[in-house]
Amino acid sequence: MSDEKADKTTDDETPTGSTTPAAAAAPVKRTTATSKGASGNPAKAGRTAGSDARVDKKADKVADKKAARSARRPQQEKLNLSGNDPLSGRVWRSPRFVLGTVMALGGIAWLVFYYLRVRPDGTGAEPGGPAFMGDLGQYNYLIGFGLIMVGLVVLAHKSTPLGRGRGVVVGMLGCFLVGLLWICTFYVITDDLSAIPVFNDLGQFNLMVGIAFMAVGFTFATKWE
Repeated sequence: MSDEKADKTTDDETPTGSTTPAAAAAPVKRTTATSKGASGNPAKAGRTAGSDARVDKKADKVADKKAARSARRPQQEKLNLSGNDPLSGRVWRSPRFVLGTVMALGGIAWLVFYYLRVRPDGTGAEPGGPAFMGDLGQYNYLIGFGLIMVGLVVLAHKSTPLGRGRGVVVGMLGCFLVGLLWICTFYVITDDLSAIPVFNDLGQFNLMVGIAFMAVGFTFATKWE
């Protein structure tokens, strides 16, 4: 009787969290995500391999594109250098350069023709040349100088020799100097304008001509890099 009580007391004093011999002998199953993904799920492993192949193909394409760009870069730099040179042959043949040159030269020709052939000479003789130019009178100067200014603005573009590199400096300083000299000349001879052609007909409008040339010079200045 005392032995049974002792056994019962021993069983009651055993801690609840202790491991029994049967539980200690039980094997512990451990699985890893790698082994499960690689061998336990063949479909997932196949998808992973396909994804890796696509990544490799994309990397190869990117590398090929970089190699192609590197191969084209020296040629492109050579073209850019030749394009920035105002003496390059291809910029002289650009349509914008041809148009601007024709307009500027056309304006000069218009002024010269009007002054020498159409303009009244002050003797009372009828104007010569085309009748419509004689009817326009002083507006011929507006047309001529307008063509010159617009032509210069057209030339102040990167596709022309005067719109890039040293050409910008030439166009900008040229317009500034012409405008300044025009205004200074007017002020010097303002008492007797009959001594210089064109000035004698424009009078106070000579100031507007000088300011217009300087304004075109600022147009070239915006292209200076």
